Order: sequence, then structure tokens, then C-alpha cells
Amino acid sequence: MSLARRIIPCLDTDGARVVKGVQFVGLRDAGDPAELAARYNREGADELIVLDIAAARDQRPTFLETIRRVAKQLAIPLTAGGGIREFEDGRAVVEAGADKVTVNTAAVERPQLLTELAAAFGSQAVVLAVDAKRVDNRWEVFVCGGRQATGREAVAWAQEGVARGVGEILLTSIDRDGTRAGFDCELTAAVARAVSVPVIASGGANRPEDFLAVFTTGEADAALAASIFHDHRQPIAALKQFLAARGVPVRLSR
Repeated sequence: MSLARRIIPCLDTDGARVVKGVQFVGLRDAGDPAELAARYNREGADELIVLDIAAARDQRPTFLETIRRVAKQLAIPLTAGGGIREFEDGRAVVEAGADKVTVNTAAVERPQLLTELAAAFGSQAVVLAVDAKRVDNRWEVFVCGGRQATGREAVAWAQEGVARGVGEILLTSIDRDGTRAGFDCELTAAVARAVSVPVIASGGANRPEDFLAVFTTGEADAALAASIFHDHRQPIAALKQFLAARGVPVRLSR
């Protein structure tokens, strides 16, 4: 039996409010995180991710109060991250109510952090966020909200993360983020085939067909989107019905 594919709304925050942009810039206000979390919990989302996308760039703490407010609204798993630089930052996120912690910039700077988090909380609770952009003939990892190149190749970095204990990869295509051009199925498939853990595809969702493509051609285990859900352009229940009718295993609301 195939595992159900997951639909995951993402709340990118500036700390207190949900924001959305294109390719990580031009951010606009998209609402209150707790209110959106409650809505997605009702609408049949499988999980929720909340990220403080400016924390690493601005060198400010993870917004734990936002995590607490969001967690109170949910009966589904919550992944949270942003500005996690040390092990204790990750612990604080879990204690605030997150089921999983996701790390990006700090993991590139000190990969041992992934091992420490996995040892303390279990691999299932540690998600490596990989923001990748095509540079020449490869996908390069970027950090600090997509603003700083690292020189690391995305597939190899995902593999290293798994070797260090992470249980999931959150893979964002910077090229597709906010563009409504569809997921980068080539990138997603390359990572999915290279690792033994689930891969969450992110960046570019616009139509139900985009989700179908990333679950089939892209071989993703889950698909994340933001603006199409925030703006009421794609109801989650209707999306799942579309996928189920085309043979993609999903959890349908009863």
C-alpha cells in the first residue's frame, strides 16, 4: 500500500504576521498565523509548517509566541523553524508546541547541529530545509532567506543531512517560489531519488495539475504551498479530490 501524499500549507512569517513574496522578495501581508492555522486545520491540511523567514537574516530569536499561538489551533502535525542557530533554539521550538523542527542556515554553517537535534528528539522530528537555485548546470544551496550562496550542491547536501540524522527534506526551488509556474519537478525528483527520507516539494504551486505533476514526475512525498491557499484560490478538499480521482493516494476528510 502506498503512503498517502501530504498537502501542507506554509505560513511564512516576519515574526508576527504571515507574509508572501516572489523568489523570497517583495513581501506582502497575508494574515494572522493563528487564524490561518485554524482555517487549515478545519479544511483538511495534513500538516502545517510555520517559518520565520527573516530570523536568520535579521539575527533575531525564533518567534516562540507565534509558534505557541499556532500550535493551540492544530490537531495536525506542526513543523516550525527560522532563526534556529543552536541546539537550545531547537529545543525551545519543540517546547513551544512544534512536532518537528526545521533548520536551514545554521545547519549549513554547522552540520553537527542536525546530529544533535536528531539524537535528542529523534530523526522524525528534524527537517532539513534546502533552498536551491539553478546555477549553471547544478542546483546550489542558498541560505539567509535565499540571499546568500553557499557553494554547496543541493542533492549532495540533502544526502549529507540524511546521513547526519534528519528524517525529512523540505526542498524549496528559489527559481519557482511565488511564480505560479509549477513545482520544479526535475529538482524534486533528483533529490527524492538520492535520499531515503520523505521530500516535501515547495515553490511554484498554482493549479491542481502542478501537485499531480510533483507527486508523479517529481516523486515528492508531500507538497507545500502558500499563496494559493491563503488567497482562497485552491480549496484543500477540492485539491485532494482531484488527486484521488487520478490515482494519487491522499487522506480525504470524512
